[in-house]
Amino acid sequence: MQIFLFLLLLILVGGALFIISVFNSLQRAKVVVNEATSDIETFLKQRYDMIPNLVETVKGYAKHEKELFENVSKLRSKAMGSESLEKQMEMEGEMAKGISRIFAIAESYPELKANENFVKLQTHLKELEDDIQKSRRFYNGTVRDFNTSIAIFPNNIVANILKFKAFPFFEAGEEEKQNVKVNF
Repeated sequence: MQIFLFLLLLILVGGALFIISVFNSLQRAKVVVNEATSDIETFLKQRYDMIPNLVETVKGYAKHEKELFENVSKLRSKAMGSESLEKQMEMEGEMAKGISRIFAIAESYPELKANENFVKLQTHLKELEDDIQKSRRFYNGTVRDFNTSIAIFPNNIVANILKFKAFPFFEAGEEEKQNVKVNF
């Protein structure tokens, strides 16, 4: 009888230690995903802060593109007001498309392309876009690791009991998936 109680106690303690271990590893992985989310949000905020300067700089040269500038400003406001990274992800394709159109318009104005402020904004925005891409890759890697951790056996049992949910991947929007059309 004592051996039976000892084995039962050993199994209970072992099970509790296993659950604690899985919980702690999932919590660590979740913190890393949250850190990656925060990195993306920081870079996006920097981009959103640059957009008014870019719009104002180009607006002085291309007054007839008022609708584009208004649309980009509205997208910026919507994206900044997004409650979650998922909502921001949905708007990123449109935002990138609007910024690309602004730079395409700038190509038509040699004096704008020579403007020192515009060149600085363009350079800084390109660096920010590179940082955003790196952050997206880091985020997707941490999400992959976390989602794998909650999907494998026996972690999936503990994850389901403790209500851990998979995070979404940061994916390219439909506009970004299209082939670039080049006309000569």
